[in-house]
Amino acid sequence: MNLLDVSNLHASVETDDGPQPILKGLNLTVKAGEVHAIMGPNGSGKSTLANVLSGRPGYAVDGGEAMLGGKNLLDLEPFERAQIGMFLAFQYPVEIPGVSNMEFLKASIDSLARARGEEQPNTASFMRTVRELAGSLDLDPAFLKRGVNEGFSGGEKKRNEIMQLLLLNPKLALLDETDSGLDIDALKVVADGVNRYRSESNGVVLITHYQRLLDYIVPDYVHVLSNGQIIESGDKSLALELEAKGYAWLT
Repeated sequence: MNLLDVSNLHASVETDDGPQPILKGLNLTVKAGEVHAIMGPNGSGKSTLANVLSGRPGYAVDGGEAMLGGKNLLDLEPFERAQIGMFLAFQYPVEIPGVSNMEFLKASIDSLARARGEEQPNTASFMRTVRELAGSLDLDPAFLKRGVNEGFSGGEKKRNEIMQLLLLNPKLALLDETDSGLDIDALKVVADGVNRYRSESNGVVLITHYQRLLDYIVPDYVHVLSNGQIIESGDKSLALELEAKGYAWLT
């Protein structure tokens, strides 16, 4: 069974001029153990794909289906999608003042455990695990006491999301421009975290503008998204060709 099956997906967003179609019959299949990079020009629908799959409000699904592990994502609320194993790393992570990172992570883990009928982790051992994980991602453990992403730099926000990814260990990770705003050192730390997450039992959909991230997270497939559809697919060499030629030769 495929991990993710997106078939003929159509989606739109509401504007002042009425519904604006963004995704126009998109097809994508991700098997367990695979990393798929999604590239394409601005406005092609890359972030819309991530938002629609994760259930972000403000988007209307006009047709098609999206299945995760055989379950129809489009029938589920966002929290239910998380419970069956979906994770979204935001292009622009939001700040949540008043809720510490540690509280947020413990509540997330406890919620998943309850939904899956599993035992919730011991608080003391959980806190040790999180502190060790933060240190491995060059995050000062003192950040765990601060509000979620509150006052964090761009790189710290992205590393914080990779910490969430490693802790929650979902079936499918949607990473929306995780490399945006990162310097080379932060990029390497984030890429290392994603590579630690990769396994034969999970999958990654990696949305990026730049080939440089794919030097550190080598994808199994690269797809070009344009005008709401995937118009070209290949291996990592396709990303190198895009860097050299741009998108005009395809679009």
